[in-house]
Amino acid sequence: MDLPRPDPDQPHLADVVPAVLAAMGVTGFEARIPLAAQVSGACVLLIDGLGADLLDEHAEDAPVLAGLRGPSVHVGFPATTAAGLAAVGTGHRSGEHGLVGYTFLVPDTGVINALRWRPHPWGPDLRDQVIPEEIQPLPTTFERATTAGVAVSVISGAEFTGSGLTRAVLRGGRYVGVHALGDLAASVSSTIAEGGFCYGYHSELDLVGHLHGPGSTAWRMQLRQVDRLVESVVETLPPGGLLAVVADHGMVTADPATGVDLDAEPALFDGVDAVGGEARARHVYTRAGATEDVLQAWRARLGPSAWVVSRDEAIAAGWFGPRVRDAVRPRIGDVVAAARDSAVLLRRTAEPLESALVGHHGSLTSAEQRVPLLLAYG
Repeated sequence: MDLPRPDPDQPHLADVVPAVLAAMGVTGFEARIPLAAQVSGACVLLIDGLGADLLDEHAEDAPVLAGLRGPSVHVGFPATTAAGLAAVGTGHRSGEHGLVGYTFLVPDTGVINALRWRPHPWGPDLRDQVIPEEIQPLPTTFERATTAGVAVSVISGAEFTGSGLTRAVLRGGRYVGVHALGDLAASVSSTIAEGGFCYGYHSELDLVGHLHGPGSTAWRMQLRQVDRLVESVVETLPPGGLLAVVADHGMVTADPATGVDLDAEPALFDGVDAVGGEARARHVYTRAGATEDVLQAWRARLGPSAWVVSRDEAIAAGWFGPRVRDAVRPRIGDVVAAARDSAVLLRRTAEPLESALVGHHGSLTSAEQRVPLLLAYG
């Protein structure tokens, strides 16, 4: 099987925060992405769902973003928010930070939803039982920067204050909960002006893409609002200030003709204990001794719609980065299925809301993997 094999030497989303902190002169951070030196204050602003292909296709709706267009970075597998935010927050790829999907298996607990920190597909809050700092124990980039004496802020939705994902991958800075584009822009601008470092997050472009499809009229209107957000910050950049805009993944519009409803095909669950991931990147957890049979059954059914591989094959192909920690291996499916083109691997019974979405992401296509790195200097 001709598998995609990510190039470990290409610029990666995990490299962005270390490069910015290195440009600020903070010790202990490697600049794998070259940036201008002598930066006095900076922000990495993540726009959820802003794929490089999408920005290039709709540049007329985002003239400020398009004017800053430079190199792209890759987000790694899976191309999903939990893994992307973990890459930003830790400076590591998914095989090391361990958030290997939208949903994934935690041994002795079951499949959890990493965004909601609850059992999947439903259940109570798990923060007291599945300790976020134990699920992701590596020091975050923000903890390391704070230890080095930098004033660090994490500026994101107020509703995410103290969430499991926030504690797992964004801990270490002062959390600033915001409610709208205005206070996000104002908080970012003031942090840069004061010579600090911040991570900022905007979620709505991804939400609109899921609901209406990337490139839809609604999505393009939201992209225009994002462009104005960035313009508002760029206008306030002081000398020595840096705004680095990036994203956690791109997005594709699902093709109903190539979609598969896994829940409608009982044969796919023979020998299967649990299924995680999402519609473009599935983890399949098998019963003892059943992995090879499950692998062959999924390959035969999905055919050209997905790359279907064993855990060992996915790791050997570098899907989860050059290194996979021992504690992370059991979270990766015994079988991993990554959708090709615009196919989706739905679960209409177990995941009715997610299965109704128009836009999806998670797999290894260029549309999902490549995101822009946009740099504005004061």
